[in-house]
Amino acid sequence: MAIHLTVAMRVIATGMTSVIRYVFTRTTTLIITKRAACWSLFIMALTGLSASSFAVFATDIASSHFAANSNSNLNLNSNSGSSEAIKSDVSHIQPPISKTIVTTIQQTWQLNLLKEALRRSDSGYQVQQMSTQMNQKRKVEEALAATVDVFWSMTSKELEETVLPVRIPLFKGLLGNRLLIIRKADETRFANVKTMSDFRQLKAGQNRYWPDATILEANGLPVVTSYQYTNLYPMLEGGRFDYLALGAQEIGEELASHPNPALKVDSHILLQYRSPAYFFVSPKRPELAAAILAGLESMVSDGSFDEMFNRELKIEQLYREAKFEQRVIIRLDTPDLSPLTPIERKELWLDLFSMQGAK
Repeated sequence: MAIHLTVAMRVIATGMTSVIRYVFTRTTTLIITKRAACWSLFIMALTGLSASSFAVFATDIASSHFAANSNSNLNLNSNSGSSEAIKSDVSHIQPPISKTIVTTIQQTWQLNLLKEALRRSDSGYQVQQMSTQMNQKRKVEEALAATVDVFWSMTSKELEETVLPVRIPLFKGLLGNRLLIIRKADETRFANVKTMSDFRQLKAGQNRYWPDATILEANGLPVVTSYQYTNLYPMLEGGRFDYLALGAQEIGEELASHPNPALKVDSHILLQYRSPAYFFVSPKRPELAAAILAGLESMVSDGSFDEMFNRELKIEQLYREAKFEQRVIIRLDTPDLSPLTPIERKELWLDLFSMQGAK
């Protein structure tokens, strides 16, 4: 009993209650034998040492514990003897931030852009690619579990509410300008489309997990979906639907990777809707989202985003080959588009949305 009274008096006299509270919190993570030993030393320190010596002792205990158990970067001021200095340091303890980020993005424009944005943000992050192929639903699940840190996708309201969007359109709206893969035998049928009413007579094919399927359906267009993207090509050839709409920048490569002599890229129609693609970050990595945004904004500001975009996606060649202005434009609404979409920032978009197209 006497020793407890002595301890209480010493604590009151030296003003070390904040240190006691701090070490109590930290020792709760130790196994019971180590906890008992630590507190025994504490009592000895409280009853036998001066206030300044006690502060040094408490600091040593805390520093040793963190070095052994949490790899903390805590920097305690052991020379001041002040409980306020220790209390201040303790209040700023944060877990270490991993500098390795895991992404599902493969070797593409998007990956090159991500790396450059991180380099610009001077963040020291290292990108690690996952080889596992994932559909959209799985990517979101992995991001919520923090096993995937960042992926890219066309946006939707649900997606922006689930994970962290970095609202800089990766393709400057190009992904929402869709060309069509059709059956060669239907070329004349598509060439006769002049209006939305004509277009509604045709049936679309889409991946069920893509936001595009919801956009097409919301605009009253008939849609057939598949949970596997690769299934769409034989379904199109077999007459299950009439066209597969893909981003203008990707359609040639996609058709080449699924060669089929019965299919071709339509030369008459441009299907257009505002639905940007963003980087999406795990909710558990807000500091990563901030770093990516800072890097991208730096690139937009000095013009290097456009320079890299035009070079890597061969935009001049794409415009020549796609002949956007000579196509009939079928414009769709995007009812699920977030009000936070930076539409007013003209520097983030191509000029395709202001084109008149063929009449």
